Amino acid sequence: MGDSGGTRTLSDVTVEPVSRQERKQRTRQALLDAALELLADRGFANLSLREVAKGAGIVPTAFYRHFASMDELGVALVEESMRTLRGMIRAARSDSKAYTHLIRASVRTLHEHVRAHEDHFRFLTRERYSGTGPVQRAIGAELKLFSTDLAIDLARFEQLREWSTEDLRMMADLIVNAMLSTVLELLDARPRDAETDETLIRTAEKRLRLIFVGVPAWRSK
Repeated sequence: MGDSGGTRTLSDVTVEPVSRQERKQRTRQALLDAALELLADRGFANLSLREVAKGAGIVPTAFYRHFASMDELGVALVEESMRTLRGMIRAARSDSKAYTHLIRASVRTLHEHVRAHEDHFRFLTRERYSGTGPVQRAIGAELKLFSTDLAIDLARFEQLREWSTEDLRMMADLIVNAMLSTVLELLDARPRDAETDETLIRTAEKRLRLIFVGVPAWRSK
């Protein structure tokens, strides 16, 4: 007999089935996560398909349902590592109306993201400077996109509105390289504590301010 006021039983609960596409996406993410974990102490070139598949809990042949090759997995890992950072930095820049606010917001956002995703940044910095092939090229392309976005934002500032596209891009590249230096310093920080991080943040802000010091004197052509 049905009693509308009674306690629901397990049979009364409808469990939504997981679609095939959802299962595929979960397995794909498991492969990316497994690869990132294995990359904690080695370069991408030393990573094997078999151990990545094992880490994701699938047989090696099933790997090819998600990636055509290990290089494709590596490129996907680069895109995943950079996507969130680009969005966060873009949001920090959109709220800034002066150089000092832009610098402070961007550095603080970078620090927060590095500390939350150190495994991603170790992978990016290692492959950027010592990797080869499609993965290293993908990192270069992502950094180029990062610089392009920044150059567009820099053009919003009154003192930079007359600068050429080439000069805006050059300045953006200087800023990105300075931020990469900050990433390396955060990853290598010793001791790992709030005081050390705050020192590195102040240094990063000062480094960026030095780049902006030359803005009023520069005559863009």
